[in-house]
This record gives sequence, structure tokens and C-alpha cells, in this order.
Amino acid sequence: MNDKQDTTWESMTDKSLMKTIGDFIKSHRLNQNKSQDHVATAAGISRSTLSLLERGEKVRIDSLIQVLRVLNLLYIMDVFKIQDEISPIEYAKLKKKQRKQASPRKNNNTNKDDLGW
Repeated sequence: MNDKQDTTWESMTDKSLMKTIGDFIKSHRLNQNKSQDHVATAAGISRSTLSLLERGEKVRIDSLIQVLRVLNLLYIMDVFKIQDEISPIEYAKLKKKQRKQASPRKNNNTNKDDLGW
């Protein structure tokens, strides 16, 4: 197994995490055969900011998002989506309330002239 796969995110320092993000950005930029100048210009940031990002230095989060957008990597933002989760007990209650069969139609068309005498 790869050592990087054995590393847990919790055990990494902030610097190591930022370096991992920088390596991710750089790898994808190179795989897409895009220069730092091209990505930086398209992202609306300076080349030096992109260089800092790729080296794992501190940059503003909006700079990271702009670079992810240019490299078509915004799919990684999926991990930040908040999804409503339902507990097993709530699910069971909902299933219990769910209709099991149709009921016969009620006849609401009673003769209004018929007083029932």
C-alpha cells in the first residue's frame, strides 16, 4: 500500500494538508498541460499566488476556488454539501404511516332532495 493512503487527515499538520492541496492543484494543472500563467490569468489571480498555492503556502480561499473552477475541479466541493439525514427510527415511523392500500371512494353525491325520512 502507498504511504499516502495510510496517512489519516487528522494526523497531518496544517502545513502538510496545505501541501497536499497544492500538490493536487499542480498535478491537475500539469495533466491538463496548462501553464501557471494561463491558469492564473483565467482565475483572475497573480502567477505568484498560484505558485504559493501549489507550494502549500497560505492563500485566500477564494483564490483556491477560482483555480478549482479554471481546472474544472469543483466536483471536490461535493464533500461540503450538507445532506439531510433521517434516523432509522424516523424512517420506521414514516414507513408505518405510509399507505398500504387504497380505501373505497366515499359517495359525496347524496340526493339533496332526499331528506332521509
